[in-house]
Amino acid sequence: MFKIHRKEIQWGGRKLVLETGRVARQADGAVLATYGETVVLCTAVAQKQPKPGIDFFPLTVNYQEKTFAAGKIPGGFFKREGRPTEKEVLTSRLIDRPIRPLFAEGFRNETQVICTVLSHDLENDPDVVAMIGASAALTISGIPFMGPIAAARVGYVGGQYVLNPVQESLPESALDLVVAGTGEGVLMVESEAKELSEEVMLGAVSFGFEQFQPVIQAIIELAEKAANDPWAVPGPAAEAEKAVKRLAEVAEADLRAAYGETAKQARTDKVAAVKAKAIETLAAEELPADLVGKKFKKLEQHIVRNSILDTGRRIDGRDTKTVRPIECQVGILPRAHGSALFTRGETQALVVTTLGTGEDEQIVDALEGEFRQAFMLHYNFPPYATNEAGRMGSPGRREIGHGKLAWRAVHPLLPSKEDFPYTMRVVSEITESNGSSSMATVCGASLSMMDAGVPLARPIAGIAMGLIKEEGRFAVLSDILGDEDHLGDMDFKVAGTERGITSLQMDLKIASITSEIMKIALAQALDGRIHILGEMAKAIDAARAGVSENAPRITVISIPKDKIREVIGTGGKVIREITEVTGAKIDIEDDGTIKVAAVDAEAAKQAIDWIRGIVAEPEIGVIYSGKVVKIMEFGAFVNFLGSRDGLVHISELAPQRVKQTGDVVAVGDTVKVKVLGVDDRGKVKLSMKAVDQKTGEDLSKRPEQAEAAS
Repeated sequence: MFKIHRKEIQWGGRKLVLETGRVARQADGAVLATYGETVVLCTAVAQKQPKPGIDFFPLTVNYQEKTFAAGKIPGGFFKREGRPTEKEVLTSRLIDRPIRPLFAEGFRNETQVICTVLSHDLENDPDVVAMIGASAALTISGIPFMGPIAAARVGYVGGQYVLNPVQESLPESALDLVVAGTGEGVLMVESEAKELSEEVMLGAVSFGFEQFQPVIQAIIELAEKAANDPWAVPGPAAEAEKAVKRLAEVAEADLRAAYGETAKQARTDKVAAVKAKAIETLAAEELPADLVGKKFKKLEQHIVRNSILDTGRRIDGRDTKTVRPIECQVGILPRAHGSALFTRGETQALVVTTLGTGEDEQIVDALEGEFRQAFMLHYNFPPYATNEAGRMGSPGRREIGHGKLAWRAVHPLLPSKEDFPYTMRVVSEITESNGSSSMATVCGASLSMMDAGVPLARPIAGIAMGLIKEEGRFAVLSDILGDEDHLGDMDFKVAGTERGITSLQMDLKIASITSEIMKIALAQALDGRIHILGEMAKAIDAARAGVSENAPRITVISIPKDKIREVIGTGGKVIREITEVTGAKIDIEDDGTIKVAAVDAEAAKQAIDWIRGIVAEPEIGVIYSGKVVKIMEFGAFVNFLGSRDGLVHISELAPQRVKQTGDVVAVGDTVKVKVLGVDDRGKVKLSMKAVDQKTGEDLSKRPEQAEAAS
């Protein structure tokens, strides 16, 4: 019934198994990828006919995690998986980026890759397993995929590279890097690092590339046994050749003139006018608009790329290494805790930092278990940033991906929770865009956080590098424009401090690049990063001495664990009362750590005094202020130290003889009492007559009282 093919290899100290023929047999390609006890089902399906009327490749990648993979039931009211989590979105992008450039040119059939996590051993992250499985599924499917690819995770512990470190060891690693590529070279890199040098990062990429070669060979050997017949890919039609020839005749001269315009909007308008005229002209010759549009982009690429290689000058007039003019401003929003406006050329990010308490932490329900995040970075790209009118909605994959990239760049420089017990949310609003808005977000985040008083170890900056590669010639471009990204071969983003790299992301549109090109790109990126940091320092070069007056002040105190229940009270009654009366926010941790947050310093002090009063033990001979809460024939009960009640016997109410308790005190009176003793049952004996009710002085210490006592 089943015709199963398997390929097993030992890889990174664990067994990697690729199996096909047992599950999802109606898909064009289906592979069950197992690494350790992490299992991912990867399928690939393409429509048999091209999608009409499009000039791009319609590829969709969906990575999904089933909670049963970790033996869990989904949280919340609806007990089934819902909208994709951030991890699922980011992993979908991670798979998409290295496979997209490898489909045959001109292939326009709608294609979908689905990777479903069926088992998670909580040691091996399913993301790399899914990438390998997706590559294998495409390779055996017959779909025109020029792979296979493979991927690996690289750690860096004790000066040594580690292949596929298990999840519990990643906190000890100075690097978390995922690299993917073919047998010829690297296609994609995604990483977070703790200020590592360019040499170490380049070495990590090379190490990962070498280590995943056996996986590529395993996929090839599986395909030799199990691959479907390859699909036919249509060659260039006579109609397409005619479109190329006619475009060169009717549009090339005007298009070259349009790209001579250095201002983005003016250039965009001129290019659009040339394109519209060309489509109209060639429509009269019965050439379809979508075909003309596709070939028009090819003409754009030819003009821009060869101009850069021939002259060393770019669209906006810069050479290959110069960074666009930079303007930095901080503190531009009066009520925000921290704000910055970072402008680089025609790219601009308005970045705002907000400080909160433990109540504001993001709760993440992942397969690995529930955890909290005290640092969030959200990236928004409204349509007006590129002079467009578009639909506004929830963040898309691109926005989530760019936000996470900036998060990775800043995260290694954050202070510890002990040093800075705040929850931090950074929001980047891209208000203008012409290339590398994610790196503008990194710079703006660093500026706004320092403006908010977040004690970053050092400022962080980012820069995007591009590549133009034609046969034996290439040019690496610093601080790329949007057009250079669209028409170029590489988007290589590097972020870090003056000491080293904190995040690196690379995507290629060609089959691979050499280590020589990567080395040149990293060197240029370092020069650019140092320049940008210098420009940022003109606005602010270190965190402000304190947080904004609009931000809550957080004071951390510690109480004995056995007193936590008293502070919380039955059903949270006590802590709720403290919060309502003082206006302060209070977070209590299991170890007895209490964080009190309030914008008003007096409110924080009142809450802290209240808490300390609750947990304090009454000391004999010490005078306290209290409130009369109950009157009896034999005396009055006084509440002091927040939650303590003690008895002032009628004989201790006043120096003179008292007939009735109500003659001296009433419920609600504030009085001063001295602790006389605590009996075996914990009941406290108090005295009012031993204390001067006006001054709070201990009367027993007055000379005349001491003499009378003797």
